[in-house]
Amino acid sequence: MNRRESKREAQRVQSNREELVERMARILPEDGSFEAFDGLFLARSSKPVESVHSLYQPAFCFVVQGGKRVLLGEEVFRYDPGHYLIFTVDLPVAFQVEEASKERPYFGLRLNLDPSLVASVMMESGFETKKGDAGVKAISVSPVDADLLDAIVRLTRLLEMPGGRKVLAPLITREIVYRLLAGGEGARLGHLLASSGGDTRRISKAIGRLREHYNEPLKIEETARDLGMSVSGFHHHFKSVAAMSPLQFQKQIRLQEARRLMLGEDLDAASAGFRVGYEDPAYFSRDYKKLFGAPPQRDIAQLRSNLEL
Repeated sequence: MNRRESKREAQRVQSNREELVERMARILPEDGSFEAFDGLFLARSSKPVESVHSLYQPAFCFVVQGGKRVLLGEEVFRYDPGHYLIFTVDLPVAFQVEEASKERPYFGLRLNLDPSLVASVMMESGFETKKGDAGVKAISVSPVDADLLDAIVRLTRLLEMPGGRKVLAPLITREIVYRLLAGGEGARLGHLLASSGGDTRRISKAIGRLREHYNEPLKIEETARDLGMSVSGFHHHFKSVAAMSPLQFQKQIRLQEARRLMLGEDLDAASAGFRVGYEDPAYFSRDYKKLFGAPPQRDIAQLRSNLEL
């Protein structure tokens, strides 16, 4: 690319960034989040937001303005308008809005990644997962190139074009998946494929089992045997993909579900802990405080106070 082409591309990127901010400001005049259409979520915040813990399905995440970070186990992933975040298995993560103000609010979007769509795009475009790809971490932050940014802009334009949304949104979503593949995310996106062989499919199956049976005792030896793996091999591959051990994964799901039960169903801490699989209330409270920064009763009281503001 010569100097003139580089300058033209830089101008295109800048123009797209400005359009995105202006469009998001129109669509989201107040703080909050909503599902714009199937699988696309938009959010705005005029102030930094502390950890929002949840179990998210695979998605492509992009910051239009501001800055955000994601906590997964002990790892921290930061991204901004120059980068995107992608995760390709169900993960118990915590999102934090770091950069936001009334003058420059945070704007962000999340596009869920449908496994059947990813499989279709990979097959039609000729991308293949390779041996050893199962060990690729399921979460990553990467630079946004001009072509990917252009596709994001065109997707957000549909928010103000209801008539064209049904026809064009699936096409642009496919393009975004293609751009991710072309940008080097093929190994990561391979986690979504049911046809993936070997350790990729085994670890995805293990994650699904942990999600479904989080309140039951964790039987590592039995799980590894059912998946046709050694205990050490199962631990190694699970941690390389999910960035935490199976026990840590289960614990985070349990604690997030307990928090939901206390907040949404008005359960006390002991009952919520027991419901999600804890037998010792003291042990539950200790783990809860370690993850959420406060004991259950105080944390829930603070959450309710924030909801009333």
